[in-house]
Amino acid sequence: MTVQLNHTIINATDRAATADFLVSILGLPEPAEFGPFLVVQTDNGVSLDVMRATGEFTRQHYAFLVEEDEFDTIFGRIREGEVPYWAGPRHSGAGEINTNDGGRGVYFDDPDGHVLEILTRPYGSGGS
Repeated sequence: MTVQLNHTIINATDRAATADFLVSILGLPEPAEFGPFLVVQTDNGVSLDVMRATGEFTRQHYAFLVEEDEFDTIFGRIREGEVPYWAGPRHSGAGEINTNDGGRGVYFDDPDGHVLEILTRPYGSGGS
C-alpha cells in the first residue's frame, strides 16, 4: 500500500451551504451524511468531510487537479454563478486565470473564505 490522502475536514459555519457549493461548482455527487459530517466524495477517492464549526477557524486552501475539459466546465459554473476568481492565491489578478507550467489555474473562495483552486497541471510539472 502507498500513502494516500483519504479525507480531510473542512470547517464551515453552514455545512450544507459549503457542501452544496462544492457539489455544484465542482460537479461532484450529492454529499452523504456521516455523523457530524456532510461527506463530499472526489473522483480519486478523497472525501471532503464538511463539519459545522462552533467557533473561529482558520481558512484553508484546497486545490483540485482537473482535466482541460473539466476546467472549462467548472470555470463556466464559476462565471455563471458570478463567483469572484483570481489568477493568484492571495486574490491577485482579479478576473484572470493563470497559465503556470503550461496549464490553467484559477482561485476562488467558498462561502466561508476557504481558498479553492482548480488547475490542469501540477505546479512544477514543466511548461512556461
